[in-house]
Amino acid sequence: MNQQTVSSSNFKGIYLLPNILTTLALCCGFIAIALAIQGAHASAAKAIFLAMIADGLDGRVARLTDTQSEFGKQYDSLSDMVAFGVAPAVMLLTGALNHLGHIGWALAFVYAAFTAIRLARFNLGEASKDDFIGLPCPSAAALLSATLWVLHGEPFTVLWVVILSGLSLVLGVLMVSSVTYPSFKHIDFQHQYSKLSVCIIVGLCAAVVMNPPWVLWGIFTAYVLYGPVRWGLRCLGWWNAH
Repeated sequence: MNQQTVSSSNFKGIYLLPNILTTLALCCGFIAIALAIQGAHASAAKAIFLAMIADGLDGRVARLTDTQSEFGKQYDSLSDMVAFGVAPAVMLLTGALNHLGHIGWALAFVYAAFTAIRLARFNLGEASKDDFIGLPCPSAAALLSATLWVLHGEPFTVLWVVILSGLSLVLGVLMVSSVTYPSFKHIDFQHQYSKLSVCIIVGLCAAVVMNPPWVLWGIFTAYVLYGPVRWGLRCLGWWNAH
């Protein structure tokens, strides 16, 4: 009887782990919104990247512990909407888009709406084991956040306002598009990787530590561009679809 009680208690504790991580991601998204309203966009960007880490861990923990549930799936999407939809939109609205008046409000709303559509599509299972259909909203939020982090402290010129407005629209369209992006959720970390792969990962981590905003901006710019470039090459027959 005691053994059954202990086993049941352990199971409930394990089941809580992914939802605790999801709550942490939600908390980071809320903090990012609060910081953006105060004009601390660099700190808000850091909070969004912390939310990305927690969001990436909750799904992996759920799969490793076999504690996936419909509740966890819906809770994760609501957390993602706050951290990767509303928070970046507020960052844009309180930053560059603030100079555009009601047009800026509309652009920020469109970005948030596209994020909601992207999450709804994901919940319907529109994805394969190896690819996402449409740009994942955490990656879109990461590129926007890194861009605003890089520009933190710099005066927003007309050119930057136009560029950020265009970037928010492009990212929104990519999220709801049929362009596919590679998924890293099913990477087996117990697999033996080559020394070169390990060196690349260590090198990237070291680079991020040395200059977080620029390195993160470069990484997520490359990822965002990868989808359209691959799609274009496939249309031209220069990329094997298999």
